[in-house]
Amino acid sequence: IQKQALSNGLPVWVVEQHEVPVAQVNLVVLSGSADDPAGKFGIASLTAAMLMEGAGSRTSLELADAIDFLGADITAGSTSDFSAVRLHSPVARLADALPIMADIAERPAFAQADLDRIRQQRLTALLQSRDDPNTIASLTFSRVLYGTAHRFGTATMGTAETVRSFTTDDLRAFYAARFRPDNAAIVVVGDVTPATVLPLVEQSFGAWKAPAGPAPARVRQPAPPQRTRREVYLVDKPNAPQSQIRIGAIGVPRSTPDYFPIEVMNTVLGGSFSSRLNLNLREEHGYTYGASSFFDMRIDAGPFTAFAGVQTDKTAESLKEFFAELGGMQQPVEAAELGRGKNYVSLALPGEFETTGSISRRLEESLVYRLPDDYFARYVRNIEAVTAADVQRVARSYVQPEKVAVVVVGDRKAIEPAVKALNLGPITILTVDEVFGPAPAAR
Repeated sequence: IQKQALSNGLPVWVVEQHEVPVAQVNLVVLSGSADDPAGKFGIASLTAAMLMEGAGSRTSLELADAIDFLGADITAGSTSDFSAVRLHSPVARLADALPIMADIAERPAFAQADLDRIRQQRLTALLQSRDDPNTIASLTFSRVLYGTAHRFGTATMGTAETVRSFTTDDLRAFYAARFRPDNAAIVVVGDVTPATVLPLVEQSFGAWKAPAGPAPARVRQPAPPQRTRREVYLVDKPNAPQSQIRIGAIGVPRSTPDYFPIEVMNTVLGGSFSSRLNLNLREEHGYTYGASSFFDMRIDAGPFTAFAGVQTDKTAESLKEFFAELGGMQQPVEAAELGRGKNYVSLALPGEFETTGSISRRLEESLVYRLPDDYFARYVRNIEAVTAADVQRVARSYVQPEKVAVVVVGDRKAIEPAVKALNLGPITILTVDEVFGPAPAAR
C-alpha cells in the first residue's frame, strides 16, 4: 500500500495491479448509519442513496448516461461504520470519469423531486418488508437485542416515520457535517502508479475544502442491555410454510483481540457449508436449506447470530438441534475439525484479492478499522496460530446458550405448543406493528 495525500490533506492509498487495464477508486467517508442522530435513523442511508440522484450540473439520468458512455460504473452507499462512493473505470477513461465521481461526492443536488421519488420507494420497501418473514426475523432480533434507543435496534433504512419526515435540509445538514476531506480517504487499486494517478485525483478532489472546525466525532451509542437469561420472542405469520429462527446475543467489536479465534470458532460452528449447524440441520435432518452463524463485527459490538429458515412442522426440533450445537461448542474441538476450520479460513483469503474491487473492499476494512499495515500479510499466520483451547475459550465467552435471545417468526398456532414444551425460557408474543411501527402509507 503506497500511502500519499492530496494538497488538501485527503489521504490516498494506492495499490498497483497491472494485469487488467482498469482502476477502482473508492472515496471512503468515515461516517455511516451508526452516526445517525437520534430521531433521524436512516439519514445516512438516504443521504448516500441520494448522491446518485443528480450532482453538479447533471440530473440523475444525465449522470447515468455520462457514466455508461465511459464504460464505467459508479455506486454510492453506506454501512453502519462508513459511507462510500465507488468508481470502476477503464484506465483510458479515468481522467473523464473522476470529475463525474467528484461531482457526486462533492456537489450532490438533493433535489426535492428526487427525494420524493426515493422516499416513496423506501416506504414501499418497508411495506413489503412487513410481509417477509426473513426481514421480520432479522429486525425483531435487532430490536430485542438493542432496543429502540440504540441505532442497531432499527433498520439501516430507518422507519416509516423517519423516512416520511426527512427533508432536503436534513440531507444537506448530514452531508455537510460528515462528507468532508478531513473525515475521508481515497483508495485506488488497478493498472496505475502513484505518479500517473495522483495528479488526476488531485485535479478532481484537491480543491475539496473542509468546513471550519474539527472533523465530527462518532455518535456514541447507549450501552446495549446485557442478557442474563434465555428468552423467546415469537412473531405470528399465519400459514407460513417456514419458520425463521434467529438465536444470539450482543457480540464483539471489530477491534476485539479475539478476532482470529472467533473466526475459526465460528467457521466450525456455522460459518461454512461443512459447519456443525449446516451438517446437522440440513444434511442430517433435512429441516432447512441451510443453517449458519455469524459475528457482525463493527466499530461498536454487533450481534452474534445463529440462523435458519426451517420447515414449520420441524420448528421445535430445529431449535433443539441449534442448542445442541451451541452447547457442543463449549467442549474441546477435535484436531481434525480444527484443522479443517483453519484451512477453510486461510485458503479463502487469496480469493478476496483477485479483482480491483475485492482488493479495494479489504483496504476499506483496513482503513475504517485502523488495521496494521501488515495485517493481511500476517493473516494466515494468525489463523494457523489458533489452538483448540482458544476456540473453546472464545466459545465459552461469546456463545452462551443460556443467555441468548431466541426469535421465531412463523405460524403461531402451528408452532407455539411445541416451542413452549422445550422450556427454553419465557415467551413474548410480538406483532409486526410492534417490530416495525405503524404501517407506512404507500401510493
